[in-house]
Amino acid sequence: MTTGGQKKRFVICVRNTGYDASLHLRKVYETLPDKHAEKEGLVRVIDESGEDYLYPSTYFIAVDLPPAVQDALIGTIG
Repeated sequence: MTTGGQKKRFVICVRNTGYDASLHLRKVYETLPDKHAEKEGLVRVIDESGEDYLYPSTYFIAVDLPPAVQDALIGTIG
C-alpha cells in the first residue's frame, strides 16, 4: 500500500516498559518515516492515542505485510 508514493511500514510491539498505556505487546502499529529519529535509535509510531510519537526502536520488530493485510489494517490501527 502506498500513500503519496511511500510504502506503508508496520512493526509489532515486543516490549512496552514505561509505555504500558501507549503500547500493547504483540500489536501491529503503523510507522511514519523519520530519518533523524532512526539515527537516534528511535521509531515514529502511531500509538494507542492515534497520534505519532517516538519510541525506542528496540521495542519493535519490522514486518512486511501483504497488501490485502495492509488494506485491512489501515484505519483500524491505534
